[in-house]
Amino acid sequence: MNNYMKVEFVAKSENESFARVTVASFIAQLDPTVDELTEIKTVVSEAVTNAIIHGYDEDEEGRVVLECEIKNSEVELRISDDGHGMDNIDEATQPLFTSKPELERSGMGFTIMENFMDALSVTSEYGKGTTVIMRKKFNQNQPTCN
Repeated sequence: MNNYMKVEFVAKSENESFARVTVASFIAQLDPTVDELTEIKTVVSEAVTNAIIHGYDEDEEGRVVLECEIKNSEVELRISDDGHGMDNIDEATQPLFTSKPELERSGMGFTIMENFMDALSVTSEYGKGTTVIMRKKFNQNQPTCN
């Protein structure tokens, strides 16, 4: 089974739940377990929130692009913004690191994404934006019927 979807929305915190539900609805065709669905919704929340909060200043109009592709039983998520970008990805992906401590952020977003997904990659160019790509294989432990 192959399928693909792409949505673009304004970088506002209110749209984080929209992104989470959209991806959950799209991957329903894979018949994910409750745990798999929870993990996907969590990583989408983390990545979209990062794009909104760290990609743009509070008074700045920005956008987030969310893409989801299914190839066989693997899902690839791509969340990107064209905001500020990061000048040091290694530092930004360290546990407990946050560039906005005044917002009382935990700095665990990338760690959560890394733990819930099979693969995570982050590309960013300072002043041009960030893209997070995550992959997860579904239904790996479910028995098959013959």
